[in-house]
Amino acid sequence: MEHLDPTLQPMYETVLQRNPGEHEFHQAVLEVLGSLGPVVRRHPEYRDARVIERMCEPERQIIFRVPWVDDSGEVQINRGFRVEFSSVLGPYKGGLRFHPSVLLGTVKFLGFEQVFKNALTGLPIGGAKGGSDFDPKGRSENEVMRFCQSFMTEMYRHLGEYTDVPAGDIGVGGREIGYLFGQYKRITNRYESGVLTGKGLGWGGSMVRREATGYGTVFFVEEMLRTAGMSFDGLDVVVSGSGNVAIYAIEKVHQLGGRVVACSDSGGYVVDERGIDLELLKELKEVRRERISAYAEATGARYVAGGSVWDVPCAVALPCATQNELDEDAAKALVAHGCRAVGEGANMPATPGAVRVFREAGVLFAPGKAANAGGVATSALEMQQNASRDSWTFEYTEERLGEIMRNIHERCAEAAEEYGSPGNYVVGANAVGFIRVADAMIALGVI
Repeated sequence: MEHLDPTLQPMYETVLQRNPGEHEFHQAVLEVLGSLGPVVRRHPEYRDARVIERMCEPERQIIFRVPWVDDSGEVQINRGFRVEFSSVLGPYKGGLRFHPSVLLGTVKFLGFEQVFKNALTGLPIGGAKGGSDFDPKGRSENEVMRFCQSFMTEMYRHLGEYTDVPAGDIGVGGREIGYLFGQYKRITNRYESGVLTGKGLGWGGSMVRREATGYGTVFFVEEMLRTAGMSFDGLDVVVSGSGNVAIYAIEKVHQLGGRVVACSDSGGYVVDERGIDLELLKELKEVRRERISAYAEATGARYVAGGSVWDVPCAVALPCATQNELDEDAAKALVAHGCRAVGEGANMPATPGAVRVFREAGVLFAPGKAANAGGVATSALEMQQNASRDSWTFEYTEERLGEIMRNIHERCAEAAEEYGSPGNYVVGANAVGFIRVADAMIALGVI
């Protein structure tokens, strides 16, 4: 965390006052503001136009009731959210998360991060996030369908390919996107394929979309390692999580010659010194929807209930599970074991204390708004294909993704150098994303 410039302190205090109790949102705002001192000193027009104050206030916050009936005939009530944070660069774009932990503050922090992440891609998309405190785990197919239909019955009026284009996130995969799109189509009587991304390949989806966030994270870290004269070849890697992002980060690491020796879920972690068996992991998590402990039972690998996956020695750490999963103590353990690079596959998985430990130890650190931008970048590529009624090959789409991630790395590295923090990708990412959004805000006037 960079020192907060005194001229920015009142802005942060206003955020605290206007958004009480939303600690993750406070953390996300502070992380960005901590990088912007040199930027606003060089560009006083941003301060004069009160760009930062406007940027910290969502354009629109939508909260709604989601009633549905479970298989027992009982009425269930959940809460739905959509925080449309910024549309100065294009239609709102960001995922939907279905998880019991989803609160307004969670969605606001994710939406705020999404604004800068989307700006970093260089593509014409704004930032938003949404979701519900509904938990699809343990629910039947029919229950998930009824919930998604009820959610979209309210949400549809706020969406559109030129207005707001959601995608998936935790708890929202291809199944949920299908039910959501089906209800949108039913209500609107339009086959508006560009209104949701992450769709099935047979009805408007894009190749590489499922793999994009994990692949993109690894592409960014590969570029970061290259600056230090390194590559993934022969390196041991630890990946937290075992969901979509983690699985495809593991796949790309293996393709680049690295060896992922551990991954996790909310129950614990598994260590396989031979390297994680990716096909088995996909079968357990994507098909059978089992716990990571089942991997150990099937292979004889070591399973640790609870605990921290960051106790496993590695050269590269990829936190791909959830926010604030990697704290200061975990960071110290990684440094002590010789970790050389960390890339955030999830949104803000490293706490400020952890980031500080990595910086002080000289560990290369890739913040999520840069490293995990591959998912939304490929969503934007899906929007392009939908708009042109086209479908690209896997190879071409992956090539575009790799090009986008390399460009993000280059811009972040250059901005970090320009603003006096060479090698600090946090500063670089925040500066690049902020300037692109701020310039657009000034160009469009006070709106």
